[in-house]
Amino acid sequence: MISGTTKLIAHLGYPTHSFKAPLIYNPYFDKHDIDAIVVPMGCKAEDYPAFLKLVFRLSNIHGALVTMPHKITTMGLLGEVSRSARVAGACNAVRLGADGTLIGDMFDGEGFVRGVLRRGRQVRGSRAMMTGAGGVGSAIAASLAQAGIAELSLYDAHAPMMDGLAERLRLNYPDLRVVTGSADPAGYEIVVNATPLGMNESDPLPLDVSRISPSAFVGEVVLKQEITPFLAAVRARGCEFQVGIDMLFEQIPAYLEFFGFPTTTAEELRSIARV
Repeated sequence: MISGTTKLIAHLGYPTHSFKAPLIYNPYFDKHDIDAIVVPMGCKAEDYPAFLKLVFRLSNIHGALVTMPHKITTMGLLGEVSRSARVAGACNAVRLGADGTLIGDMFDGEGFVRGVLRRGRQVRGSRAMMTGAGGVGSAIAASLAQAGIAELSLYDAHAPMMDGLAERLRLNYPDLRVVTGSADPAGYEIVVNATPLGMNESDPLPLDVSRISPSAFVGEVVLKQEITPFLAAVRARGCEFQVGIDMLFEQIPAYLEFFGFPTTTAEELRSIARV
């Protein structure tokens, strides 16, 4: 039930037909009698800068979830952004500060890190290798850095993208060892595919699986199917792994905390989601 006291969370992006967040957040709010709702709001790129400021003029607005194509644009429209957002170069959550300042953060990578930690794996002091330095890869790199990873090896076929992410990491985390240019996962405790390889049946594997240690923890970002060819290969090698959809459910508790709502677990969200 929506009333005059309901807190609105705008889900900003375009187009809206593929939005999944309302089908996860709203059942959770309903179950726990939280007077809030996530509302999809389709906003085209050319209208977005003006619209974001206007939507936060609403007296009952509580925050915004930001998705494509607005995550990068949002960075220049805020009064304050987190270090994770600066490293990622993008923002996917906005809330009002006490003085009316718009505050932004990035949680796309937080779901990956929380999933690793929940499985009892160590991030702080570990070494990770990631292929793919685009939007989701940058977010994962930012969250790994924040969680205290000691070394991060980056590879992307588009060198300027890879080098840009490496530069932002070094600037914001000067103690982090950043390596670029090698797609060899040998010797790393955490290995991540942050490329779209696996979306199509004809795609090659993103990494040489024979070079991944069986003791490594492997992560996937592709959502099209739960067990991608890459994950099937690392599973056969004996690796523990995380499927792409896990990142979605694992990051939502972090969003809830950012917005000041009672938090929950990925398991509960999976059990009540209407995705």
